[in-house]
Amino acid sequence: MPRLSEVIAALENLWPAERAESWDAVGTVAGDPDQEVTRVLFAVDPVQEIVDEAVKLGADLLVTHHPLYLRGTTTVAASTFKGRVVHTLIKHDIALHVAHTNADTADPGVSDALAGALDLRVVRPLVPDPGDPEGRRGLGRICELDHPLPLREFAARAAARLPATAQGIRVAGDPEATIRTVAVSGGSGDSLFDQVRAAGVDAFLTADLRHHPASEARAHSPLALLDAAHWATEWPWCELAASQLDEISDRHGWDLRVHVSKTVTDPWTSHSPSPGAPN
Repeated sequence: MPRLSEVIAALENLWPAERAESWDAVGTVAGDPDQEVTRVLFAVDPVQEIVDEAVKLGADLLVTHHPLYLRGTTTVAASTFKGRVVHTLIKHDIALHVAHTNADTADPGVSDALAGALDLRVVRPLVPDPGDPEGRRGLGRICELDHPLPLREFAARAAARLPATAQGIRVAGDPEATIRTVAVSGGSGDSLFDQVRAAGVDAFLTADLRHHPASEARAHSPLALLDAAHWATEWPWCELAASQLDEISDRHGWDLRVHVSKTVTDPWTSHSPSPGAPN
């Protein structure tokens, strides 16, 4: 069985920490480098529900997309919800490793997984990484549909293919507009409108679109917007990442058992449509 340090080295090769944004907090949060690893769980959020799932599963390593501590802290007391996560991990000898913005821009990365879930063909990054001479890494992806679809049908595809959430898919644009090209970005994407407009795509699918940026984007051009739940746009990466580690495990003869959590950790739990609201 591999040691944690060996598995972490493989993960760091997939998502090098130096490619994370300067504000980010990635890498190993907890774990003994010499402990053996037999079972790994991938998830989006390092919340108590996921850690409890890792305990029940008997996992030795939890890999999440979101950091546990994005900002500094002065306590890991179990009386705090994040401190309780740390106590549970250590008590049960479960390591925690985070791949966040370094996984967003990877090749393949978070937006590749999102595009794959939607059956889109990736053409190039939306925001290329200047440090990648091959032009494959970067934030977001420019994609093409296999055949044109009305916006309403593409939105229905997104709602059906992404994990179910209370929000579903919010849409801005003419439902009958023809969609041939799409920009996608897993997670919060409304800082990317300039790059999306420059790409000349028909639609932009991302998460966490705010009122003013979305309103201004619609005023600028007929660009269609599809706003999905943050968690739903990033969960497909867990399956991609798990398959990458499975391949590494097979190559090294590690015989790891790799799992993906299907627990919905999107914070919104229900949706009540306004009477008479547009469908």
